[in-house]
Amino acid sequence: MFGDIMGMMGKLKETQAKVEATKKRLDTVLVEEQSSDGLLQVTLTANREVKSIRLDDSLLQDKEQLEDYLVITLNKAIAKATSVNEAELGAVAKEGMPNIPGMDALFK
Repeated sequence: MFGDIMGMMGKLKETQAKVEATKKRLDTVLVEEQSSDGLLQVTLTANREVKSIRLDDSLLQDKEQLEDYLVITLNKAIAKATSVNEAELGAVAKEGMPNIPGMDALFK
């Protein structure tokens, strides 16, 4: 019994280390999104940190339009980065879970 518990604890610690390593790696995974007309492009890490914003000079003429472009494009980029983040971390967490009865139902 204690061997099983110790084995599970070791597996959980190993999984925690893998999750932390994955989080660090996601700092280097870049996600790009642009407005439908290509006038604005944003780049984020998969951990949702903004790395760059590039915009066409024409957007500087209309403050409201620029604000709208930023909100829409940033929200799309954040959603994309979140999807990548959750998929990567979820895969690592699921892979490293010890075989505990009933836990499979949580990851379906």
